[in-house]
Amino acid sequence: MKILITGANGYIGQRLILSLLSQGHKIVCLVREAYRFDKKKFFNYDGSFYLPDGVELKSHEAKPEDLEVITGDLLDPNSLGNIPEDIDIAYYLVHSMSTKNRNDFDVMEIECARNFSQAIKKTKAQQIIYLSGISNDDNLSRHLSSRKHVEEVLKESKIPLTVLRAAIIIGSGSASFEIIRDLVEKLPFMVAPKWLNVRCQPIAVRNVIQYMTGVIGKQECYDKVFDIGGPEILTYKEMLFGYARVRGLKRWIITLPVLTPRLSAYWLHFITSTNYALARTLVSSLKNEVVCKLGNIQEIIPLKLINYEDAINKALYRISRDEIPSSWRDALNIKTAFCNIFARNAHVPRYGCFFDIRTVEFDRDIDEVRDNVWMIGGKRGWYYFNWAWKLRGNFDKLIGGVGLRRGRRADKDLQVGDAVDFWRVLQADYENRYLVLFAEMKLPGEAWLEFRLEKLDNGKNKLTQKATFRPRGILGRLYWYALTPIHFFIFQGMANEIVNYQRRDFYTALPAQKPEAHAH
Repeated sequence: MKILITGANGYIGQRLILSLLSQGHKIVCLVREAYRFDKKKFFNYDGSFYLPDGVELKSHEAKPEDLEVITGDLLDPNSLGNIPEDIDIAYYLVHSMSTKNRNDFDVMEIECARNFSQAIKKTKAQQIIYLSGISNDDNLSRHLSSRKHVEEVLKESKIPLTVLRAAIIIGSGSASFEIIRDLVEKLPFMVAPKWLNVRCQPIAVRNVIQYMTGVIGKQECYDKVFDIGGPEILTYKEMLFGYARVRGLKRWIITLPVLTPRLSAYWLHFITSTNYALARTLVSSLKNEVVCKLGNIQEIIPLKLINYEDAINKALYRISRDEIPSSWRDALNIKTAFCNIFARNAHVPRYGCFFDIRTVEFDRDIDEVRDNVWMIGGKRGWYYFNWAWKLRGNFDKLIGGVGLRRGRRADKDLQVGDAVDFWRVLQADYENRYLVLFAEMKLPGEAWLEFRLEKLDNGKNKLTQKATFRPRGILGRLYWYALTPIHFFIFQGMANEIVNYQRRDFYTALPAQKPEAHAH
């Protein structure tokens, strides 16, 4: 089948692509900007299909030509003419979980759904599949109400619609899992909001993907709504304790009724890796019980459902192997600032800037040093004066920035658009040994960090590390001059350590054994 996927850069979208390719389908990905979609996540450099552990090849060896990328903006109906007419199935996976503009995210979601609905009517699509959120309460949060409204708009296309409503999705890289992990790992004792007592029916990401692919072409699923969940109903507090049991940690939690939604959102923002906009959206929805009631999808697609603690263990195993196919950080908003950042800053400026350039010649294997560059940030840290980087990250968080809490999607792999602490990857050319990061911390200007490795004629190799700062007004210039003495030590020390660093095993806190049937 030929299948259209919107939201292809998102957490679920990327895992769905892997599964559908392994089943022999032809995939068309609709994205706003083609440069943000990287086929290297799905195919090796020789063009062979990247089949991650946990994905079963069911038909044939997928090839790069099985994956087509088209551009289109769901907020601009005139840009959707690229959608092929011969589409069989369409997935709608667009959400605005972490938009910074709280006033219009629901309006934007409806506008996108309506434009999509009008565009898909012009194709031969036989089914639309939409991943929504469980919304059985009467007094729904604004976010869940918006998702429910999107369902109604998608029906306007008159194409059979299958809606799968999920609660919290547990898997390596999911926002829910990362929040749970941060809270339990960082806080032995928690004074938490009363919403921790609300019930939820979490589901493993593997089961979500199985349901999403299992409903394809099944007429008994047409124009139906199904709640999908795992085998257990737990409170959020029980979920935190469940993670602690998997990790062998003792944790104490006291719930208080005094934390308002705003304070709860700030609590998540400062303790976990989530940004404030996403934390605010999640907290607003946590008042609603999300337990399966509608449909009985198990009668149509009988699955062996993964229980909560097994899902946690499988996610930790994925992380320990550095095999994270996608992360919630990949799911940038429809009106994401990143697209504008990339358009403006993909090419590092040469004029009107301050520079700090460090070069180090070395005899060591050049690819070992490249791997050190590619593993910068996250668990590895910044090689030199890590305490100073942490101090800068804490200060950034206090003034409303992202801080260092985001870490990395994967410890060894970098793709364009990835977050690396308070940087964003703009270019990542592994073969040519060139990496460009753009600063997303609060600054009186704009900053880039480049790493380039090259072989010299004298038989040696060279690392060039270049920091570029484009100041904004007098404050920006004063900022650079004030930090110049610190930069002298930090940047030179970082370049030296990148060249000399000998890799050590840092997976000391995660399970070493492979789960019996791990999920991706």
